[in-house]
Amino acid sequence: MADMATLPNHNSPMKTMINNQVVKPGDDKSWKSQIVLPPRDRRKRTSDVTDTKGNEFEDFCLKRDLLMGIFEKGWERPSPIQEASIPVALSGRDILARAKNGTGKTGAYSIPLLEQIDTTQDHIQAMVIVPTRELALQTSHICNELAKHIGVKVMVTTGGTNLKDDIMRIYETVHAVIATPGRILDLMEKKVAIMDKCRMLVLDEADKLLSQDFKGMLDRVISYLPPERQILLYSATFPLTVEQFMQKHLRSPYEINLMDELTLKGVTQYYAFVKERQKVHCLNTLFSKLQINQSIIFCNSTQRVELLAKKITDLGYSCYYIHAKMAQAHRNRVFHDFRAGLCRNLVCSDLFTRGIDIQAVNVVINFDFPKMAETYLHRIGRSGRFGHLGIAINLITFDDRFALHRIEQELGTEIKPIPKVIDPALYVAEHHYEDDDEGNISK
Repeated sequence: MADMATLPNHNSPMKTMINNQVVKPGDDKSWKSQIVLPPRDRRKRTSDVTDTKGNEFEDFCLKRDLLMGIFEKGWERPSPIQEASIPVALSGRDILARAKNGTGKTGAYSIPLLEQIDTTQDHIQAMVIVPTRELALQTSHICNELAKHIGVKVMVTTGGTNLKDDIMRIYETVHAVIATPGRILDLMEKKVAIMDKCRMLVLDEADKLLSQDFKGMLDRVISYLPPERQILLYSATFPLTVEQFMQKHLRSPYEINLMDELTLKGVTQYYAFVKERQKVHCLNTLFSKLQINQSIIFCNSTQRVELLAKKITDLGYSCYYIHAKMAQAHRNRVFHDFRAGLCRNLVCSDLFTRGIDIQAVNVVINFDFPKMAETYLHRIGRSGRFGHLGIAINLITFDDRFALHRIEQELGTEIKPIPKVIDPALYVAEHHYEDDDEGNISK
């Protein structure tokens, strides 16, 4: 393979060395040979992400330097939500999109957002609002990876961090902001974040943003935007609040609905009937029998999260925990390290159900069964990311039996009794992850 090294030059287009010769991205024959591709992901994928019309990213007339970022990220071709979203978003039209968790929603809005930013203009041109700090960090990380050749400056701002630091950073060049609602509203009201030229607003996990948790905040955010603006709204579920918001703020939006069924095709769901005092023993049995790459285990309260994490550690398994009452710096460290594969199991509260994308997770366990179908849907969507396979196992007590039946009915899905042996083909990739000598999980 050609020997490659990138030469940063801020005053001219990116140049690349191939076999000691300088080649510019404008050279039609050379630009693809410059791309440093990650190893191909050869795991089997379900139709949630493969059932496309056959478009390629190059069909969308994107900047070549943005295409380089997309391909270097390892994205080979658009998923159905990206294929449906990108050309419409590039046309400037408002979008109301329903798509399942883990099918490529972030790429569906971040690619047109980055494409439309003019880097010669030193002001905020686009904003993405998400409900949690972890999702904001993840989204900004993806945007920065995609934008590495195009010079777009992306800033992330969330609650729980130093406001003064954010004020200092926003006074520098910022083209796109990824934010949680409370913090960005604070910066707008202080007249620090100037949004009168921000012509694109994305609401990711819109149903959560428009819930009581963020009551009225989005209306106030929109009041700071220019009248001529584009709003893209993405969510897996669309309660009445989303409908009302859409009628108030969106202009004849293009509607995308890829929700022929609510649960992911690649996630097989099981339940095990247990008594409350048998749950930890049952979990221990699952750990010994399953081939876990990484697992996320959900509890219904922060107190139970910490108690369970201690019990799992006492059983001799590697385990982290995360919940909303932890200090932000601690949350960031846990999220970063789990994502990097430094630990196999993560116990968490529903904080972690929104958009968090960790490809290696192939097992989700509901240690406590949720009451709401929507919560269940978002929890099990942490497995089977981007069309890969996974399993969801629910520990059901006598009191949970009605909720189990109701959630099956509401989601139109089947949760099966757990068999004595679970077929590894349902959740173990052909090229799965192995432990190295350090206990890290590596490919």
